[in-house]
Amino acid sequence: MVPIQELLNRIRWDGAFAEGDFVIGYYDRVAEMVIQVPLSQIHFTQGDHFFFHITDPDGCTHEIPFHRVREVYKNKELIWHREGQDKAEQ
Repeated sequence: MVPIQELLNRIRWDGAFAEGDFVIGYYDRVAEMVIQVPLSQIHFTQGDHFFFHITDPDGCTHEIPFHRVREVYKNKELIWHREGQDKAEQ
């Protein structure tokens, strides 16, 4: 399986591959479920290889570790999936 950072870099830097609508699904430990977020709402900090940031509807910013990403969709089709370790993360 391709590491999630490598896939996200390809989406960000490969213009031909990046055409489409991408959604990232990450495991939320509080909600105990996978939360899906459009890639356009995710903020990457240059040089940060461990986290990305999202801003929720209330305006709060959350730092999400890359290891909690469970799925990536392109045009509503699943293109990447990590088997869950959800119970171990609680």
